[in-house]
Amino acid sequence: MKKVTLIATAAMGLEALVAREVRNLGYECQVDNGKVTFEADVQAICRANLWLRTADRIKIKVGEFKAHTFDELFEKTKALNWGDYIPEDAEFPVIGKSVKSKLFSVSDCQSIVKKAVVNKLQHTYKRTTWFEENGPLYRIEVSLLKDVATLTIDASGVGLHKRGYRLAQGEAPLKETLAASLVMLTNWTPDKPFVDPFCGSGTIALEAALIGQNIAPGFNRDFASDDWVWIGKDNWNRAREEVEDLANYDQQLNITGSDLDHRMVKIATENAEEIGFGDMLKFKQMQMKDFTTREEYGYIVTNPPYGERLSEKPLVEKLYADMGEVLRPLDTWSVYLLTSHEGFEQFYGKPASKKRKLFNGFIKTDYYQYFGKRPPRIQE
Repeated sequence: MKKVTLIATAAMGLEALVAREVRNLGYECQVDNGKVTFEADVQAICRANLWLRTADRIKIKVGEFKAHTFDELFEKTKALNWGDYIPEDAEFPVIGKSVKSKLFSVSDCQSIVKKAVVNKLQHTYKRTTWFEENGPLYRIEVSLLKDVATLTIDASGVGLHKRGYRLAQGEAPLKETLAASLVMLTNWTPDKPFVDPFCGSGTIALEAALIGQNIAPGFNRDFASDDWVWIGKDNWNRAREEVEDLANYDQQLNITGSDLDHRMVKIATENAEEIGFGDMLKFKQMQMKDFTTREEYGYIVTNPPYGERLSEKPLVEKLYADMGEVLRPLDTWSVYLLTSHEGFEQFYGKPASKKRKLFNGFIKTDYYQYFGKRPPRIQE
């Protein structure tokens, strides 16, 4: 198999970031709602899983076609080359979803696709019996959108946001993929101070550290496609060697996090130790209004409380006002905040330089961006 078509799925609003990452890996791509599609060699499966910080998962596209009837779904699924991907001992469950399509019963679509794949593989492997399915996992998805069926195999396994460093977390943790996106939407460079004053379990600070040292987010975990024979151990070994070669462990970082809750500070510290940043990242218990700094040209990137419950609103609005008091005078610092509170700028006391719509899970949020003064250019 020379080429595969890959889909990197993305949260709404992050597609352009995922596309930028795919292009940085050297692949041309096409951007759609919730996904980025690209054609590449087999090794791209390994590299995309290891390197993409902002994608949710990597899927292999097996086929796409119109399907208005169950017969059509069965026959067109059966016509695809499943034997190119799925070995005889594979475990291949089928999951599904259907949006604005005549075939709206997801369970029926799943069982029809399963039968069609079994039928095709029986023909491919010249057998009449059912398959034991006791080998590596190849999870098939049938996704119907406006009567177009897309059939994919999941190459990631557990979602890519699971980096493997989060031993514990708070009540409403920020997904690692969104935390990485918040950092990547700034123009922070690893030689500048970086602070998260509402650090929770430390996710934003940890993602900044991975970015700062160019450490691939998937360096510490396994993927479903690790065991796929047709990719081969060589491709995975080469991709992991590249990850090791490109990491810049010598890059010094000045990254700190603070939180009002001492339990979260302890969790953040333990998570940093788990990933190997124990000596480099500093977490402390502190209120936002006590923040002071002597550093110039720093970055604050944070996900403060939103006040989603009515009873919390006055407290959160006071918090935003305190933030404004502390941060507005720091005119050489750039400040980036994610919140769903629509009146944020009013309480902070300053309109943002720029706003970007993002989703934190199902919560519609804005990413408020305040750009600090740039450092003077060094005269040659």
